[in-house]
This record gives sequence, C-alpha cells and structure tokens, in this order.
Amino acid sequence: RSYEDMLVDEVAPDRYYWAPLAQHERGSLASLDSLRKGGPAPGNWRQPELPEVIAMLSFRLDAVKSNAAAYLQHLCYRNDKVKTEVRKLKGIPVLVGLLDHPKKEVHYGACGALKNISFGKDQDNKIAIKNCDGVPALVRLLRKAHDMDLTEVITGTLWNLSSHDSIKMAIVDHALHALTDEVVIPRSGWEREPNEDSKPRHIEWESVLTNTAGCLRNVSSERSEARRKLRECDGLVDALIYIVQSEIGQKDSDSKLVENCVCLLRNLSYQVHREIPHAERYQETPLAPANNAGPHAASCFGAKKGKDEWFSRGKKLPEDHGADTVDFPKRTTPAKGYELLFQPEVVRIYISLLKESKTPAILEASAGAIQNLCAGSWTYGRYIRSALRQEKGLSAIADLLTHDSERVVKAASGALRNLAVDLRNKELIGKHAIPNLVKNLPGGQQTPAKNLSEDTVVSILNTINEVIVDNLEAAKKLRETQGIEKLVLINKSGNRSEREVRAAALVLQTVWGYKELRKPLEKEGWKKSDFQVNLSNASRTQGGNSFDDSTLPLIDRSQKTDKKSSREEIQMSNMGPDNYSTLNERDHSRTLDRSGDLGDVEPVKAVPLMVST
Repeated sequence: RSYEDMLVDEVAPDRYYWAPLAQHERGSLASLDSLRKGGPAPGNWRQPELPEVIAMLSFRLDAVKSNAAAYLQHLCYRNDKVKTEVRKLKGIPVLVGLLDHPKKEVHYGACGALKNISFGKDQDNKIAIKNCDGVPALVRLLRKAHDMDLTEVITGTLWNLSSHDSIKMAIVDHALHALTDEVVIPRSGWEREPNEDSKPRHIEWESVLTNTAGCLRNVSSERSEARRKLRECDGLVDALIYIVQSEIGQKDSDSKLVENCVCLLRNLSYQVHREIPHAERYQETPLAPANNAGPHAASCFGAKKGKDEWFSRGKKLPEDHGADTVDFPKRTTPAKGYELLFQPEVVRIYISLLKESKTPAILEASAGAIQNLCAGSWTYGRYIRSALRQEKGLSAIADLLTHDSERVVKAASGALRNLAVDLRNKELIGKHAIPNLVKNLPGGQQTPAKNLSEDTVVSILNTINEVIVDNLEAAKKLRETQGIEKLVLINKSGNRSEREVRAAALVLQTVWGYKELRKPLEKEGWKKSDFQVNLSNASRTQGGNSFDDSTLPLIDRSQKTDKKSSREEIQMSNMGPDNYSTLNERDHSRTLDRSGDLGDVEPVKAVPLMVST
C-alpha cells in the first residue's frame, strides 16, 4: 500500500493545492570496521557460527552477552543475508529482551545490533522488531538513558523503524512523548519560560536531534491522526522552530538537522487549516471559483460573469485584494504549539531558508510549507499570502523556478499557484515569474531542453493558468515569452499525456478569452482552432487524475532502484567502550529528499568474539 492510497480520498477537491508530504528517510546503520587490531587470531581459535553467537546472547555472564551483541552487530553490517538469518534463528526477540538489561554494555550492544538489523531493504526485519514489542522496549531504554552515545543509538534505531508504514503509528503512540520530553525539548535549548538571555545558540547533541527529527519526519507522513498528535504534543513545534532558528543564527542552513526539522514542519502544515482544533474559527467565505476559461467566458468562446458580478450584487470579495499590506491579528498572549505553524515568525524562517540554503531538500520543503499554509479559504492563509509579499518572499520562490532540481521547481510552482490567489501577488507573479514558468515547459529552442515529468509539467501549466486568469498583463507576458508556441505544441504534438494536453488547453482557452489578444494572435498566424482542446492526439501512456492536486504525500518513486545508500554508516575502529569512528559514504549523485545522510551513530565496542577449537 502506497502513501498515495492513503490520503487522496481524505480531502474534498477545491481550488487550493497542497504541497506533498516530505517522504520518509530510511534510517541509519552501525557496525564494526575492524575486529582484530593485533593481527590474526591464534591457530586454535575460530570465529563462532551465527547460531552460536545468538545462543551466547542468553549466556549467564554479562560480558559474554555484551560481546555477542557487539559481534552480531558487526556481522549484520551491510549484510542482508545475515540479518535475515538472525530473524529466522529467533535472535531478534532475544536482542529486544536485552534492551531492559541493567548494564549499559549489554543493552547498548543489543540496541546497536537492532539498529543494523533494522537498516536495509528487508522490511520483515522491522516488522519482527515491532512484533516483539521492540518500540516500547526502546522507549523504556530512552527514558533511562542519560548519555549521548546510547541515546544516539536508540534514536537511530527508531529512525530506521519509522520508515515502515505499519510501524509509524506505533512510534507515535509509544515514543512521541518520550522523544519530545527526553530529546527534542531538553537538547534544543528551547525553554518553556524563556528569560532575557534565552537566545538561539549552538545546538548540542546535534546527531541525536537529527535522528529524532528524522524519525518524526517519517511518522508525520502517515495519516492525519499522526499529524494531529504531533501538532498537539506539548512543546514539540516550539522546540522544532527554535532549532531551525538556532541553526540559521549559526549560519548553518544546510545541515541534515535543518532538513529533517523543516520537512517535519512542512508535513505538519499539510491540511493545517482543516485539521487543527476549532478549525472552523479560521474559515472564511470561499473565493469565487477560478475562471478557468478566461476572464469573461462561460466556455472558451462564450460570455460569463466575472469578478465584477460580486460588486454588481453588492457583495465584497472574500479577500481584500486591494490592500498591499495585511497585518496579522493582534494577540493577547504569545502563540505556542501548533499555532506557531502559521505565525509571521515561521514565514520569515522559510524565506530565510529559501534565500540562504543550498540544499535542494530544504528548498523544496520550505516552498512546500508555504504552499500548504497558503492553501484554503482561511484567515491565516490570507495573511500569509500578503506576508510573503511584504517580506520579499515572492522573488525568492520565483527564483527557484530556475533550479536544477525538478522537485524544487515543482514545489516553487505549487507555492506560486496558491500565492496567486491574492490579486496583488498575481500581478507581481505575472510580471516576474511567467518567463521562468514558460522556460520549464517542454518544446522550444532552449538549451539544454527541459525534460520534466508529467506531474511537474501539469503543475506549471496550472500555475500559469491561475496567474493569467483575470490578469491581462500576465496573459500578454505569456504571449511575449513564446508561451503560446509551447502550449500549442503540447496540445497538438501527439506525444504528451492527456493530463498535460488538458492543462495546456485550459491555459490556451483562458488566453483566447481575452478579446484584446485575439487580433494580435491572429496577426501572428494563430487560429481559433489552435486554442481548443485536442485530446485525439494525447498520449495514453501516462494515465492519472485530471488535475495535479499535489495532495499526496511525497514518496520517491525511484527509491527502489537505488543501488547504494547514502546514509553515513557507523564503523567501529576497535572493540573498546571509549573509541568511535565513523565512515562517511555520502552518495552525492542522489537527488533531494531521498535517504539522506545521517549524523554519526556510534555503536558499541567490545573484544573480538572467538571460540576455542
């Protein structure tokens, strides 16, 4: 069952478009990189077989248990076959049981082994850990842990487990409050009662926070119930925003911690105006339906009442489009909790990241969060559309249309579409963003040629249509930038999908609806038939919905084909309890928001496990 199957039916279609949820991260791996620093073992010793190692986990001596767990962790390092054998030999329940062992070297080794076992493509290993109550056991250990290395291994294991759909709600139900109270709040530096010196500072335990935010990022893409519990978890949103502010203040806008936090905030902003408590308080009169067929046309060529009809009937437009500035409502008490998701402070954070970050996943998440917040006919959506303009955020989003990453381009397009509901934004976007929107369409003479996916092309076409409706100057700009040529080519070439053809035809119909443009267009050789939908030539190879509603959670469809993980994997340089080393194997060829790089997660060290022959 894919994420898409989950949310598409939860939301009634309307004119707004939500950014997809940040996809899950696969987690982390810990292991040993060297077993014997002193050369080969004596001739009368051999390495134990896997069944022997698992049997040693139940031995009466704690030293044997801890060494067996550490050695098992090593055996499972990048070895899916061994992980499967451990599961088949019933080693996972024994390891989970050792998480409650009173001695650190035992539960630490067991947790490191479970982290390795839970990393990888074999989802059965994750399910096996869950089925023997591994999540509650990890939470119990987390509440007792007071040092960074153990907490790091626990949170890394939870991050690994959180990538599986069927485990996400178990983590929400059992681990959310422990992760928030034991890790996020105390390690973020955020204080419930701040004093004058409470300013964002350097984050301590950054790798632990990265693991935790990665885990919560994954579970937040599960369903509305999970998002509701995360939003309403006391102090979580406050601390997340504080972390991102701290990282920006430290000029570190590209860390994995920032990425996980911003992706999590983006997911929590998804459908926020419908899912927060007492959401009805913020609802406003719906906007007039978008005139998708031109400013004054019932069809491509007929008459239709436009926005002037509102005034002729003595009604005011639902939004005050004439105001260039809109002030947020005055508050008697400071915003906190989920209310911070749609306050001016968070808007400024996203704009700062759009301007300062170079990481595609962070740019995509920031634009996606803005897209989500600007969706819906609700009070704060209207304020945020105006605030983005006042804070000079429109140009930052429009600049993303030239980004090398397709997913960043698509996120920027979706954000601009919802921002264009505000008429002043529509005017500015039409003036400054139409050229770059057109450049992203297929066809034309640009070099290199754009080869974007169907979903991205449809998103761009829908954004163009939103911008030129009731906006003659934007329609003129579309004509001046060779947009008509590209639209007609999409409509008539015969090699584009039905969704693309319909979206392009919608834009062409809107353009033809402007009588002022018909003569200039006819002088350039265009005919009326060029502006009518032509589905007979549409390619049927790329099926899909009739609209690019972008309401599905974000999942990387190419992830299954990846041959190599880009996760930093922990290697153990020796088997002593005090020395750690990490192996950084980041694969820079991977595109954004796939399984990203994890902070160092150091597993246990112990002496090599040998058996006398």
